Amino acid sequence: MKAAQRQSSFELLRILSMAMVLVVHLDGASLGLPEPNGEIVAMSARDWWCLVVESLSIIGVNCFTLISGYFGIRISWRGLLKFSASCLFYSLGIYLGLVVTGLLPWQWNDFADAVMIFSHTDLWYVPAYLGLYLISPILNAGVENLEKGRFQRCLIAFVAFNLYCGWWWGAQFNATGYTVVQLIMMYLIGRYIGRYGMFFPACNKHYYLLAFLLCSGAITLQAVFCNAAWTYAYNSPLVVLSSVAFFQWVGSMRFESRVVNTLAASSFAVYLLHKNPYIWGNIIKPASIYMWQEFSLPTFTVFVLLAVVVIYLFTTLIDRVRIFLLSKW
Repeated sequence: MKAAQRQSSFELLRILSMAMVLVVHLDGASLGLPEPNGEIVAMSARDWWCLVVESLSIIGVNCFTLISGYFGIRISWRGLLKFSASCLFYSLGIYLGLVVTGLLPWQWNDFADAVMIFSHTDLWYVPAYLGLYLISPILNAGVENLEKGRFQRCLIAFVAFNLYCGWWWGAQFNATGYTVVQLIMMYLIGRYIGRYGMFFPACNKHYYLLAFLLCSGAITLQAVFCNAAWTYAYNSPLVVLSSVAFFQWVGSMRFESRVVNTLAASSFAVYLLHKNPYIWGNIIKPASIYMWQEFSLPTFTVFVLLAVVVIYLFTTLIDRVRIFLLSKW
């Protein structure tokens, strides 16, 4: 299957990927993750819930980047300006909105941080994706000028280097996958699939789902016996395999939906809004911690599901206004 035009299956994957990012932030990023150290008997239902949910959702960022690779980034000044404007709309807009409403005092340092979102930010994916965007012409040229066999060998070598030196030994260039190096790796895997089709194309698409579930189970077991930060690194071999399996499962679907396409257009905005330091630190993270501490596990599960839906839909409404305003320029 070649990447020709955007299909709703991949737009659905954008939505699911960002929903997974939200779940990870409501789970491990808010609550912290248990460290069972192999003591399975001592694990509570809440411990298992945290690890299983994290294992199923940790692939969101990788899948998001695989989509970019599958279709290929086409760099342009217009695209760069749109990306920058989107980031500034939420970073600067939220800060100024809080100042105008009197919820936050004006500080030049805070204003500067809001403007310099590509360098002064906790949103690591923003500068990392910008780096990927800027280097994408070089990556695309290399992919397009390499014959399939050589591309395979180069990709395998790069992935092996990244996993061995970065994940296994914790080299600073990509110890946990929160870097542009990780994005480049996932982008190249996506480019390979986009040019040459899915891995194991003869398989029934449900085998991709089975592979994803098996990888998620293996990740959970690894977290029981190993360090959680190491287990849930984006460049963990199991996380990478799980990401590719889920990508192929959803990507192999065939349907068209205007609703899905509309919601997917605002997926990155969901990240920019909910992870904004003022929104994240004062609303979302405290709410998740409070619900976890004060309510039962089933109630907290419902809270997470509702929070994902509400945050996504609320952001989409705001983003439709942003898109409308930009269309008038």
